[in-house]
Amino acid sequence: MWSIGVSVYFVAVIFRTSLGVAGLDAADRFHVGASALSTFSILQLLVYAGMQIPVGLLVDQLGTKKVLGIGAVLFTAGQLGFAFSQTYGMALASRALLGSGDAMTFISVLRLGTRWFPVRRGPLVGQLAGLVGMAGNLVSTLVLARLLHGLGWTPAFAGSAVAGVVVLVLALLFLKDHPEGHEPEPFAHRGAVYVRRQIAASWREPGTRLGLWVHFTTQFPGMVFLLLWGLPFLVKAQGLSRATAGELLTLTVLSTMIVGLVYGQIIARHHAARLPLALGTVAATSVLWGLTLVWPGEHAPMWLLIVLCTVLGLCGPASMIGFDFARPANPPERQGTAAGITNMGGFLASITTLLAIGILLDATGDNFTVAFSSVFVLQALGVSQILRLSRRATRRERERLVASRVETVHVPA
Repeated sequence: MWSIGVSVYFVAVIFRTSLGVAGLDAADRFHVGASALSTFSILQLLVYAGMQIPVGLLVDQLGTKKVLGIGAVLFTAGQLGFAFSQTYGMALASRALLGSGDAMTFISVLRLGTRWFPVRRGPLVGQLAGLVGMAGNLVSTLVLARLLHGLGWTPAFAGSAVAGVVVLVLALLFLKDHPEGHEPEPFAHRGAVYVRRQIAASWREPGTRLGLWVHFTTQFPGMVFLLLWGLPFLVKAQGLSRATAGELLTLTVLSTMIVGLVYGQIIARHHAARLPLALGTVAATSVLWGLTLVWPGEHAPMWLLIVLCTVLGLCGPASMIGFDFARPANPPERQGTAAGITNMGGFLASITTLLAIGILLDATGDNFTVAFSSVFVLQALGVSQILRLSRRATRRERERLVASRVETVHVPA
Protein backbone atom coordinates (compact mmCIF):
# COMPACT_ATOMS: atom_id res chain seq x y z
CA MET A 1 0.00 0.00 0.00
CA TRP A 2 2.76 2.38 0.94
CA SER A 3 4.58 1.66 -2.32
CA ILE A 4 1.51 2.62 -4.34
CA GLY A 5 1.09 5.85 -2.41
CA VAL A 6 4.75 6.80 -2.60
CA SER A 7 4.78 6.17 -6.37
CA VAL A 8 2.37 9.10 -6.73
CA TYR A 9 4.79 11.27 -4.77
CA PHE A 10 7.66 9.99 -6.93
CA VAL A 11 5.98 11.22 -10.12
CA ALA A 12 4.99 14.51 -8.47
CA VAL A 13 8.66 15.21 -7.66
CA ILE A 14 9.66 14.44 -11.26
CA PHE A 15 7.18 17.07 -12.44
CA ARG A 16 8.12 19.53 -9.66
CA THR A 17 11.83 19.42 -10.43
CA SER A 18 11.52 19.26 -14.22
CA LEU A 19 12.11 23.00 -14.45
CA GLY A 20 15.49 22.55 -12.76
CA VAL A 21 16.89 20.94 -15.92
CA ALA A 22 14.88 23.19 -18.25
CA GLY A 23 15.58 26.61 -16.73
CA LEU A 24 17.81 27.87 -19.54
CA ASP A 25 15.47 26.39 -22.17
CA ALA A 26 12.48 28.07 -20.51
CA ALA A 27 14.26 31.44 -20.53
CA ASP A 28 14.80 31.09 -24.28
CA ARG A 29 11.32 29.72 -25.02
CA PHE A 30 9.43 32.45 -23.16
CA HIS A 31 12.03 35.23 -23.62
CA VAL A 32 12.35 36.07 -19.92
CA GLY A 33 15.15 37.14 -17.57
CA ALA A 34 16.27 35.82 -14.19
CA SER A 35 13.48 37.40 -12.12
CA ALA A 36 10.73 36.20 -14.45
CA LEU A 37 12.32 32.76 -14.64
CA SER A 38 12.38 32.47 -10.85
CA THR A 39 8.67 33.36 -10.82
CA PHE A 40 7.91 29.91 -12.26
CA SER A 41 9.32 28.15 -9.21
CA ILE A 42 8.15 30.83 -6.78
CA LEU A 43 4.53 30.57 -7.91
CA GLN A 44 4.67 26.77 -7.89
CA LEU A 45 6.09 26.68 -4.37
CA LEU A 46 3.80 29.48 -3.17
CA VAL A 47 0.78 27.42 -4.18
CA TYR A 48 2.39 24.35 -2.61
CA ALA A 49 3.11 26.08 0.70
CA GLY A 50 -0.26 27.82 0.86
CA MET A 51 -2.08 24.51 0.48
CA GLN A 52 -0.21 22.57 3.16
CA ILE A 53 -2.59 23.24 6.06
CA PRO A 54 -5.76 22.77 3.94
CA VAL A 55 -4.31 19.55 2.53
CA GLY A 56 -3.42 18.33 6.02
CA LEU A 57 -7.01 18.92 7.09
CA LEU A 58 -8.30 17.14 3.99
CA VAL A 59 -6.09 14.13 4.66
CA ASP A 60 -7.32 13.96 8.25
CA GLN A 61 -10.94 14.06 7.05
CA LEU A 62 -11.09 12.37 3.63
CA GLY A 63 -8.20 9.91 3.86
CA THR A 64 -5.15 9.33 1.72
CA LYS A 65 -6.67 7.68 -1.36
CA LYS A 66 -9.04 10.51 -2.26
CA VAL A 67 -6.49 13.26 -1.69
CA LEU A 68 -3.76 11.47 -3.66
CA GLY A 69 -6.20 10.88 -6.52
CA ILE A 70 -7.11 14.57 -6.71
CA GLY A 71 -3.44 15.51 -6.54
CA ALA A 72 -2.48 13.17 -9.39
CA VAL A 73 -5.16 14.64 -11.63
CA LEU A 74 -3.99 18.20 -10.94
CA PHE A 75 -0.24 17.72 -11.33
CA THR A 76 -0.69 15.68 -14.51
CA ALA A 77 -2.88 18.41 -16.00
CA GLY A 78 -0.27 20.98 -14.99
CA GLN A 79 2.56 19.06 -16.66
CA LEU A 80 0.53 18.69 -19.86
CA GLY A 81 -0.33 22.38 -19.84
CA PHE A 82 3.34 23.28 -19.41
CA ALA A 83 4.23 21.05 -22.36
CA PHE A 84 1.94 22.95 -24.72
CA SER A 85 2.42 26.44 -23.29
CA GLN A 86 3.33 29.03 -25.89
CA THR A 87 3.18 32.10 -23.67
CA TYR A 88 4.68 33.04 -20.32
CA GLY A 89 1.24 33.50 -18.75
CA MET A 90 0.01 30.07 -19.81
CA ALA A 91 3.20 28.48 -18.51
CA LEU A 92 2.76 30.22 -15.14
CA ALA A 93 -0.80 28.95 -14.83
CA SER A 94 0.37 25.42 -15.63
CA ARG A 95 3.07 25.50 -12.94
CA ALA A 96 0.52 26.77 -10.41
CA LEU A 97 -1.79 23.86 -11.27
CA LEU A 98 1.14 21.48 -10.97
CA GLY A 99 2.04 22.94 -7.58
CA SER A 100 -1.49 22.45 -6.27
CA GLY A 101 -1.45 18.78 -7.19
CA ASP A 102 2.07 18.29 -5.86
CA ALA A 103 0.96 19.82 -2.55
CA MET A 104 -1.40 16.90 -1.95
CA THR A 105 1.16 14.12 -2.21
CA PHE A 106 3.79 14.24 0.52
CA ILE A 107 1.50 14.76 3.51
CA SER A 108 -0.73 11.98 2.20
CA VAL A 109 2.26 9.63 2.00
CA LEU A 110 3.32 10.51 5.55
CA ARG A 111 -0.21 9.82 6.78
CA LEU A 112 -0.25 6.52 4.90
CA GLY A 113 2.98 5.55 6.68
CA THR A 114 1.46 6.19 10.11
CA ARG A 115 -1.47 3.91 9.22
CA TRP A 116 0.52 0.99 7.80
CA PHE A 117 3.70 0.98 9.96
CA PRO A 118 4.32 0.94 13.74
CA VAL A 119 5.21 4.23 15.43
CA ARG A 120 8.84 3.25 16.03
CA ARG A 121 9.35 3.02 12.25
CA GLY A 122 8.13 6.59 11.71
CA PRO A 123 11.56 8.27 11.23
CA LEU A 124 12.80 5.59 8.82
CA VAL A 125 9.55 5.53 6.81
CA GLY A 126 9.64 9.33 6.54
CA GLN A 127 13.23 9.28 5.30
CA LEU A 128 12.37 6.53 2.82
CA ALA A 129 9.59 8.72 1.45
CA GLY A 130 12.09 11.53 1.03
CA LEU A 131 14.48 9.10 -0.65
CA VAL A 132 11.82 8.12 -3.19
CA GLY A 133 11.24 11.80 -3.85
CA MET A 134 14.93 12.24 -4.55
CA ALA A 135 14.75 9.31 -6.93
CA GLY A 136 12.14 11.33 -8.79
CA ASN A 137 14.55 14.24 -8.84
CA LEU A 138 17.19 11.91 -10.23
CA VAL A 139 14.86 10.86 -13.04
CA SER A 140 14.22 14.47 -14.00
CA THR A 141 17.96 15.22 -13.88
CA LEU A 142 19.01 12.24 -15.99
CA VAL A 143 16.07 11.12 -18.10
CA LEU A 144 13.98 14.24 -18.62
CA ALA A 145 17.05 16.34 -19.37
CA ARG A 146 18.03 13.95 -22.18
CA LEU A 147 14.49 13.83 -23.54
CA LEU A 148 14.35 17.61 -23.50
CA HIS A 149 17.51 18.04 -25.51
CA GLY A 150 16.85 15.03 -27.75
CA LEU A 151 13.13 15.38 -28.56
CA GLY A 152 12.38 19.00 -27.71
CA TRP A 153 10.17 20.83 -25.25
CA THR A 154 6.64 19.58 -26.03
CA PRO A 155 7.39 15.86 -26.59
CA ALA A 156 9.53 15.70 -23.43
CA PHE A 157 7.01 17.29 -21.07
CA ALA A 158 3.93 15.73 -22.68
CA GLY A 159 5.55 12.30 -22.70
CA SER A 160 6.45 12.56 -19.02
CA ALA A 161 2.81 13.33 -18.19
CA VAL A 162 1.94 9.71 -19.05
CA ALA A 163 3.56 8.70 -15.74
CA GLY A 164 0.93 10.77 -13.93
CA VAL A 165 -1.87 8.82 -15.59
CA VAL A 166 -0.24 5.51 -14.62
CA VAL A 167 0.06 6.30 -10.91
CA LEU A 168 -3.46 7.74 -10.84
CA VAL A 169 -4.86 4.45 -12.12
CA LEU A 170 -2.78 2.47 -9.61
CA ALA A 171 -4.01 4.59 -6.70
CA LEU A 172 -7.66 4.44 -7.71
CA LEU A 173 -7.65 0.67 -8.26
CA PHE A 174 -5.46 -0.67 -5.47
CA LEU A 175 -4.73 1.88 -2.70
CA LYS A 176 -6.28 1.48 0.76
CA ASP A 177 -6.07 4.10 3.50
CA HIS A 178 -5.50 1.65 6.35
CA PRO A 179 -5.36 -2.08 7.16
CA GLU A 180 -8.61 -3.96 7.71
CA GLY A 181 -9.89 -3.50 11.24
CA HIS A 182 -7.85 -0.34 11.88
CA GLU A 183 -10.30 2.31 10.74
CA PRO A 184 -9.79 5.69 12.42
CA GLU A 185 -12.50 7.02 14.67
CA PRO A 186 -15.00 9.24 12.82
CA PHE A 187 -14.86 12.98 13.47
CA ALA A 188 -17.89 14.47 15.17
CA HIS A 189 -17.38 17.97 13.77
CA ARG A 190 -15.87 18.88 10.41
CA GLY A 191 -16.96 22.47 9.96
CA ALA A 192 -15.15 25.76 10.47
CA VAL A 193 -14.95 25.25 14.23
CA TYR A 194 -13.23 21.90 13.74
CA VAL A 195 -10.74 23.41 11.30
CA ARG A 196 -9.82 26.23 13.67
CA ARG A 197 -9.42 23.84 16.57
CA GLN A 198 -7.22 21.47 14.58
CA ILE A 199 -4.90 24.25 13.46
CA ALA A 200 -4.81 25.98 16.84
CA ALA A 201 -4.18 22.78 18.77
CA SER A 202 -1.36 21.76 16.43
CA TRP A 203 0.24 25.20 16.53
CA ARG A 204 0.15 25.35 20.34
CA GLU A 205 2.48 22.39 20.49
CA PRO A 206 6.13 23.59 20.63
CA GLY A 207 7.12 20.44 18.73
CA THR A 208 5.02 21.50 15.74
CA ARG A 209 6.61 24.94 15.63
CA LEU A 210 10.08 23.50 16.13
CA GLY A 211 9.40 21.08 13.30
CA LEU A 212 8.41 23.97 11.04
CA TRP A 213 11.62 25.91 11.76
CA VAL A 214 13.83 22.83 11.35
CA HIS A 215 12.21 22.23 7.98
CA PHE A 216 12.53 25.94 7.14
CA THR A 217 16.24 26.12 7.95
CA THR A 218 17.50 22.85 6.51
CA GLN A 219 15.59 22.27 3.28
CA PHE A 220 15.83 25.42 1.18
CA PRO A 221 19.56 25.54 0.19
CA GLY A 222 19.34 22.17 -1.52
CA MET A 223 15.90 22.80 -2.98
CA VAL A 224 16.83 26.18 -4.47
CA PHE A 225 19.94 24.62 -5.98
CA LEU A 226 18.14 21.64 -7.51
CA LEU A 227 14.88 23.32 -8.40
CA LEU A 228 16.21 26.24 -10.42
CA TRP A 229 19.50 28.01 -9.70
CA GLY A 230 22.03 25.16 -9.51
CA LEU A 231 22.43 24.70 -13.27
CA PRO A 232 22.75 28.45 -14.06
CA PHE A 233 25.23 28.87 -11.18
CA LEU A 234 27.45 26.00 -12.32
CA VAL A 235 27.31 26.98 -16.00
CA LYS A 236 27.40 30.78 -15.87
CA ALA A 237 29.28 31.48 -12.65
CA GLN A 238 31.61 28.47 -12.57
CA GLY A 239 32.16 28.02 -16.32
CA LEU A 240 31.19 24.34 -16.46
CA SER A 241 29.54 22.65 -19.41
CA ARG A 242 25.88 21.70 -19.09
CA ALA A 243 26.86 18.04 -19.06
CA THR A 244 29.28 18.48 -16.16
CA ALA A 245 26.79 20.66 -14.30
CA GLY A 246 24.16 17.95 -14.75
CA GLU A 247 26.53 15.38 -13.28
CA LEU A 248 27.03 17.56 -10.20
CA LEU A 249 23.28 17.95 -9.77
CA THR A 250 23.01 14.18 -10.02
CA LEU A 251 25.65 13.90 -7.29
CA THR A 252 23.48 16.04 -5.01
CA VAL A 253 20.50 13.78 -5.59
CA LEU A 254 22.54 10.61 -4.97
CA SER A 255 23.96 12.11 -1.79
CA THR A 256 20.42 12.84 -0.60
CA MET A 257 19.33 9.27 -1.21
CA ILE A 258 22.26 7.78 0.72
CA VAL A 259 22.15 10.25 3.61
CA GLY A 260 18.38 9.81 3.95
CA LEU A 261 18.82 6.15 4.86
CA VAL A 262 21.62 6.98 7.32
CA TYR A 263 19.67 9.78 9.04
CA GLY A 264 16.56 7.59 9.29
CA GLN A 265 18.46 4.77 10.99
CA ILE A 266 20.27 7.12 13.39
CA ILE A 267 17.09 8.90 14.52
CA ALA A 268 15.13 5.66 14.87
CA ARG A 269 17.79 4.34 17.25
CA HIS A 270 18.89 7.59 18.93
CA HIS A 271 16.03 10.05 19.31
CA ALA A 272 18.29 12.67 20.89
CA ALA A 273 20.30 12.91 17.66
CA ARG A 274 17.55 14.89 15.90
CA LEU A 275 18.68 18.39 16.83
CA PRO A 276 22.46 17.80 16.44
CA LEU A 277 21.89 16.36 12.96
CA ALA A 278 19.73 19.30 11.92
CA LEU A 279 22.08 21.98 13.23
CA GLY A 280 25.13 20.13 11.93
CA THR A 281 23.63 20.07 8.45
CA VAL A 282 22.99 23.81 8.58
CA ALA A 283 26.57 24.46 9.72
CA ALA A 284 28.10 22.27 7.00
CA THR A 285 25.94 23.88 4.31
CA SER A 286 26.88 27.38 5.44
CA VAL A 287 30.60 26.63 5.49
CA LEU A 288 30.62 25.10 2.00
CA TRP A 289 28.47 27.87 0.53
CA GLY A 290 30.78 30.47 2.03
CA LEU A 291 33.96 28.81 0.76
CA THR A 292 32.55 28.46 -2.74
CA LEU A 293 31.34 32.04 -2.96
CA VAL A 294 34.48 33.72 -1.59
CA TRP A 295 37.06 31.43 -3.22
CA PRO A 296 39.77 33.61 -4.81
CA GLY A 297 39.94 33.53 -8.58
CA GLU A 298 37.32 33.40 -11.27
CA HIS A 299 36.05 29.88 -10.51
CA ALA A 300 36.01 27.56 -7.51
CA PRO A 301 38.05 24.36 -7.96
CA MET A 302 36.23 21.22 -9.02
CA TRP A 303 36.93 19.41 -5.75
CA LEU A 304 35.17 22.17 -3.82
CA LEU A 305 32.14 22.06 -6.14
CA ILE A 306 31.98 18.29 -5.67
CA VAL A 307 32.04 18.67 -1.88
CA LEU A 308 29.44 21.47 -2.04
CA CYS A 309 27.05 19.37 -4.12
CA THR A 310 27.57 16.40 -1.81
CA VAL A 311 26.83 18.47 1.30
CA LEU A 312 23.75 20.02 -0.31
CA GLY A 313 22.45 16.47 -0.49
CA LEU A 314 22.11 16.55 3.30
CA CYS A 315 19.44 19.25 3.16
CA GLY A 316 16.53 17.01 2.17
CA PRO A 317 17.12 14.32 4.84
CA ALA A 318 17.71 17.00 7.48
CA SER A 319 14.40 18.66 6.64
CA MET A 320 12.61 15.37 7.36
CA ILE A 321 13.76 15.69 10.96
CA GLY A 322 11.17 18.45 11.32
CA PHE A 323 8.40 15.85 11.03
CA ASP A 324 10.10 13.81 13.76
CA PHE A 325 9.56 16.75 16.12
CA ALA A 326 5.95 17.37 15.04
CA ARG A 327 4.85 13.71 14.96
CA PRO A 328 5.22 12.86 18.69
CA ALA A 329 3.80 16.26 19.68
CA ASN A 330 0.37 15.54 18.16
CA PRO A 331 -2.25 12.75 18.50
CA PRO A 332 -3.19 10.62 15.46
CA GLU A 333 -6.21 12.74 14.52
CA ARG A 334 -3.95 15.80 14.06
CA GLN A 335 -1.05 14.17 12.20
CA GLY A 336 -2.07 15.53 8.79
CA THR A 337 -2.57 19.06 10.08
CA ALA A 338 0.73 19.06 12.00
CA ALA A 339 2.59 17.69 8.98
CA GLY A 340 1.04 20.42 6.82
CA ILE A 341 2.25 23.15 9.17
CA THR A 342 5.73 21.63 9.32
CA ASN A 343 5.96 21.18 5.56
CA MET A 344 5.28 24.87 4.98
CA GLY A 345 8.62 25.84 6.51
CA GLY A 346 11.12 24.77 3.88
CA PHE A 347 8.92 25.84 1.00
CA LEU A 348 8.39 29.33 2.42
CA ALA A 349 12.17 29.64 2.80
CA SER A 350 12.67 28.36 -0.75
CA ILE A 351 10.17 30.85 -2.16
CA THR A 352 11.90 33.73 -0.39
CA THR A 353 15.36 32.65 -1.55
CA LEU A 354 14.29 32.00 -5.15
CA LEU A 355 12.82 35.49 -5.32
CA ALA A 356 15.82 37.12 -3.63
CA ILE A 357 18.33 35.41 -5.92
CA GLY A 358 16.38 36.35 -9.06
CA ILE A 359 16.06 40.01 -8.04
CA LEU A 360 19.70 40.27 -6.95
CA LEU A 361 20.96 38.65 -10.16
CA ASP A 362 19.06 41.17 -12.27
CA ALA A 363 20.13 44.06 -10.03
CA THR A 364 23.84 43.14 -9.99
CA GLY A 365 24.30 41.93 -13.55
CA ASP A 366 24.40 38.21 -12.70
CA ASN A 367 26.65 38.49 -9.64
CA PHE A 368 26.03 35.06 -8.14
CA THR A 369 28.19 35.78 -5.08
CA VAL A 370 25.94 38.60 -3.94
CA ALA A 371 22.74 36.81 -4.95
CA PHE A 372 23.54 33.51 -3.24
CA SER A 373 24.60 35.28 -0.03
CA SER A 374 20.88 35.64 0.73
CA VAL A 375 21.02 31.99 1.87
CA PHE A 376 22.89 33.00 5.05
CA VAL A 377 20.19 35.47 6.14
CA LEU A 378 17.47 32.83 6.23
CA GLN A 379 19.74 30.29 7.86
CA ALA A 380 20.52 32.73 10.68
CA LEU A 381 16.80 33.42 11.20
CA GLY A 382 15.98 29.72 11.27
CA VAL A 383 18.74 28.75 13.69
CA SER A 384 17.68 31.47 16.14
CA GLN A 385 14.12 30.09 16.18
CA ILE A 386 15.30 26.48 16.54
CA LEU A 387 17.41 27.37 19.57
CA ARG A 388 14.51 29.35 21.07
CA LEU A 389 12.02 26.47 20.78
CA SER A 390 14.17 23.38 21.31
CA ARG A 391 14.13 23.23 25.11
CA ARG A 392 10.41 23.92 25.31
CA ALA A 393 9.63 21.24 22.73
CA THR A 394 11.85 18.67 24.46
CA ARG A 395 10.25 19.36 27.83
CA ARG A 396 6.74 19.06 26.38
CA GLU A 397 7.61 15.82 24.58
CA ARG A 398 8.88 14.29 27.82
CA GLU A 399 5.68 15.32 29.61
CA ARG A 400 3.56 13.63 26.94
CA LEU A 401 5.70 10.47 27.11
CA VAL A 402 5.37 10.26 30.91
CA ALA A 403 1.62 10.85 30.69
CA SER A 404 1.19 8.10 28.10
CA ARG A 405 3.15 5.66 30.29
CA VAL A 406 0.99 6.51 33.30
CA GLU A 407 -2.18 5.92 31.29
CA THR A 408 -0.81 2.56 30.11
CA VAL A 409 0.00 1.48 33.67
CA HIS A 410 -3.52 2.33 34.88
CA VAL A 411 -5.36 0.50 32.13
CA PRO A 412 -7.25 -2.41 33.82
CA ALA A 413 -6.28 -5.92 32.76
